[in-house]
Amino acid sequence: MDRKLMGDLVAWKNSRHRNPLLLQGARQVGKTWLLQEFGRRNYEDTAYFSLDEETSLRDLFVATRDPDRILEELAARRGRPIRAGSTLLVLDEIQESPEALASLKYFAEKRPDVHVAASGSYLGVYSRKPTSFPVGKVDFLDLRPMDFAEFLGAYADKALHDYLVGMKMPGPVLGVMFRPLLDAWVYHTIVGGMPAAVRAWVQDQDMEACRKKQDEILLSYERDISKHVEPRAVAKVWGVWNSLPGQLARENRKFVYRLVRDGARAKDYEDAIHWIAQTGNIRLVNRIEKPGVPLSAYEDPHDFKIYYADVGLLCRKSNVGVSAWLEKDAFFTEFKGALAENYVLQALVPGFPSIGYWTSEATAEVDFVIQSGNRIVPIEVKSGQAVRSRSLGMFLEKYGLPFGIRFSTLNVDLKSPIVNLPVFLAGSLDRLLPGIVETKTR
Repeated sequence: MDRKLMGDLVAWKNSRHRNPLLLQGARQVGKTWLLQEFGRRNYEDTAYFSLDEETSLRDLFVATRDPDRILEELAARRGRPIRAGSTLLVLDEIQESPEALASLKYFAEKRPDVHVAASGSYLGVYSRKPTSFPVGKVDFLDLRPMDFAEFLGAYADKALHDYLVGMKMPGPVLGVMFRPLLDAWVYHTIVGGMPAAVRAWVQDQDMEACRKKQDEILLSYERDISKHVEPRAVAKVWGVWNSLPGQLARENRKFVYRLVRDGARAKDYEDAIHWIAQTGNIRLVNRIEKPGVPLSAYEDPHDFKIYYADVGLLCRKSNVGVSAWLEKDAFFTEFKGALAENYVLQALVPGFPSIGYWTSEATAEVDFVIQSGNRIVPIEVKSGQAVRSRSLGMFLEKYGLPFGIRFSTLNVDLKSPIVNLPVFLAGSLDRLLPGIVETKTR
């Protein structure tokens, strides 16, 4: 499997202004594999150390922050020198040692010739509160679950992948490509983007093996709750986490506290939601009052929806049967909409930092509103071919916007102000949007 972030890592290696790198991400998104593979492809040698598995290493960083002494000790442990420029030094699970995290500052200042790449989970890095966080001395990259293009690269033939990443607007998807891409997207929604689950599916097309991996990942997340949350807050975090599938199954997916516990209030659960958000396992989308720039200035922090960072884990946590997609079981029609909506949000996040949603006095709702430069674009998501978009049309008319985007299972249609795109293009929208804008505003 290949990851898009490999290109960013190569750019980091070749940068004249390179600092030590901190690769962040949720648990089990593939940080360790990516750094090791990056080292294998781009360096003569990789010196890999895990601060989780090799607990005695933590004492070294407590004893000294001098880069030369650290390098000497690490070289002695591995029995080979660590050469500046030709060896990649990987410090995995760096959140297990606040002192190791703080030492990155001294590598930046005293040994910039040594290529140091560390990995850490979002939760671990920010919960450990190192005595001296290396602000301004570290380069950051974020690794997320595999997107649809990466999934295609692992699952489908190269021609399908190359067609997707090479698509340009305007124009429909070729008929010979449309159905295979849509079918692959269905599998991606069920499997998700966690590398272990993708690998289990790709190797044998074995959904049971895939689901076993998903169960293991979910169990590891739930163990984190017991391990890292203060005992008095564990029940609240568990309550929020377990309520999320039910929250998203509702037609109005706004987070409702009473679904966590009868009589629950915001002030009782704000910290629990914040804790889960810190892990990188969920994404909050706030309601916006109106589509202004910057979009964040019009967010209401008290009204929000919560989505999973990986749609496959949501599918598994919700016990949605594969037949819900493949046999189009009417019983699951509503939750299929939630899965498609979660998928689109997950696909939009890397390209659009500002994302909200909009409602109008409970009479209309637009699933997502994004900001691209100084342009606001509203988005609706339809899981099937019933694509009537009354709310989106109302939004365009109310605010005088030239077009909106509707993701569905239909092919590209640029004719009306509501631009239809097949849902598998959600992750390509940042690349395709300039062409759409040109078509709709000329």
